[in-house]
Amino acid sequence: MEKKETKQHVVAEAEQENGPLIEDETERSKVSIMRALCDRQDPSTKEVDDLMIRRFLRARDMEIEKASTLFLNYLAWKKSFLPKGHIPESEIANDLSHKKVCMQGHDKMGRPIVVGFGSRHKPSKGNPDEYKRFVVYTLEKICARMPRGVEKFIVIGDLQGWGFSNSDIRGNLAALSTLHDCYPERLGKLYIVHAPYIFMTAWKIVYPFIDTNTKKKIVFVENKKLTETLLEDMDETQLPDIYGGKMPLTLIQDS
Repeated sequence: MEKKETKQHVVAEAEQENGPLIEDETERSKVSIMRALCDRQDPSTKEVDDLMIRRFLRARDMEIEKASTLFLNYLAWKKSFLPKGHIPESEIANDLSHKKVCMQGHDKMGRPIVVGFGSRHKPSKGNPDEYKRFVVYTLEKICARMPRGVEKFIVIGDLQGWGFSNSDIRGNLAALSTLHDCYPERLGKLYIVHAPYIFMTAWKIVYPFIDTNTKKKIVFVENKKLTETLLEDMDETQLPDIYGGKMPLTLIQDS
């Protein structure tokens, strides 16, 4: 009984220091090696948990050297882009005013559910730098909402009413770059709903820049199968009410 309690105590201490323990021995070993290598170059490595390091490893097929480069670049980016540790809402007031992103509820795996409205994105009434800050603000809010041990989130990209005035190829590519390089392995699934035919023109331009793993997570949903498809991942109580569920939408800034 004492041995069992001692083991539990050790596990609890380890989890408190570096987050939930990684069960896979190979992954755990590579995380340990990568942490040691990165800590030599950037002591702020100590501030992140093992799950974050594992995400960067997985994003580079568990290759320590490539993952370490990506991770160290992320740490440098974070110090530059998030000197305060967060994006003040006063710096993204214009994008927030468009009410284009909502976050409420969790799917059956505990992943936060995010809804983005493409028709509310108005690049002509904003500027690229603010949009970059808005993307990071959104990702940071999503990650902060994740329960302990949950690493991913689900997005419903609603394109009803989308037109060429909402098209923002440069902004979307920048957002993809931020997701891939700074928040790897965070996207669980992207449902694209109500996609108009004209959207495919812009999609064909963006698609080649999406990495293979992310492409596998993208699902275009037919209107007639919308509710039943979303219910595969979400309980009715957590599904947004505009898609046949019972969860009211909540703006990202109010979540």
